Amino acid sequence: TLMNNKLKIIACVVGFVVAVTAVFSYNNLFGAPAEKAEIERFVVKKDTGKEVIVEALRTQGFVKNIVGFRLALSFKKINDIPSGAYKISKAMNAWEITKILGGEPYMKWVTIPEGLRKEEIAELLQKELGWTNEETQTWIIKDTAEDADYTEGVYFPDTYLIPVDEPTQEVAKRLRAKFEEKFAPYAKEALEENIRWPTLLKIASIVQREAAGKSDMPLIAGVIWNRLLNDTRLEVDATLQYARGKTNKGWWTPISSEDKKLESPYNTYKEKGLPPTPISNPGVTALNAVLHPEKTKCFFYIHDNSKQIHCAETFEEHKANIEKYLR
Repeated sequence: TLMNNKLKIIACVVGFVVAVTAVFSYNNLFGAPAEKAEIERFVVKKDTGKEVIVEALRTQGFVKNIVGFRLALSFKKINDIPSGAYKISKAMNAWEITKILGGEPYMKWVTIPEGLRKEEIAELLQKELGWTNEETQTWIIKDTAEDADYTEGVYFPDTYLIPVDEPTQEVAKRLRAKFEEKFAPYAKEALEENIRWPTLLKIASIVQREAAGKSDMPLIAGVIWNRLLNDTRLEVDATLQYARGKTNKGWWTPISSEDKKLESPYNTYKEKGLPPTPISNPGVTALNAVLHPEKTKCFFYIHDNSKQIHCAETFEEHKANIEKYLR
């Protein structure tokens, strides 16, 4: 009996040691780095591989044991972690963090290309942030229409990290704030050249849409300035495309001879001067081209099928270019 009692005691001690060792090993593998910690924002940049993300979690102190964390990711079958921002804490264990990283980020990256009109930006935001149709229309009709000078052209093309639950009005403010930041030096230079900032923005928006590439922009800006300063109608396709709106093939499809009859202040085939507002949201290269246009005697330009630009001083030369490069 005494021997049995000793064996029972030894078995209990061994069991306790095994249990403590198991708990310690589990905590060492999957436990949290800290007992208490604030929630922090962890950002995953676009096109970042999983191993790079795991290493960033380790170096920033969110992962206690990198082997255990990789095991947790594997167990949860997480192969890709979407880019964006996540709310995590150093008080979370590996399982809690993998659960969050396996879900949707609370902030998402949104890249707005140069030259989009605000309706196109709204469509992009709807896709990336999950807006409803009603929210999208609110952004177009209300949030971006509160001030006549801020209806178009001021929603700066850039890459943004935006909370998915951010109100549409705040998203509009976010994009305008970036515009104010980026536009400030160009507005200052425009003022020194006696050019009103809305004029600079309108011309830049046209240059952005008309150019086949950034190298074209100074020449196109020079042609537009020539026409404006000589009180000649701009006759720009892009302004007419803006007035016409979306077709079944998109927003910026080629215009027809019938389109040129459209009654609109944006129809620069009929109306002299600049349109009432910008027609797109230009980037800094277009802004710079308007302030530093190429000196040219040309009043016309076309792009051939290879997107190479050809300019002409007279309408006769312009027609010859059309015959030579587009027929």
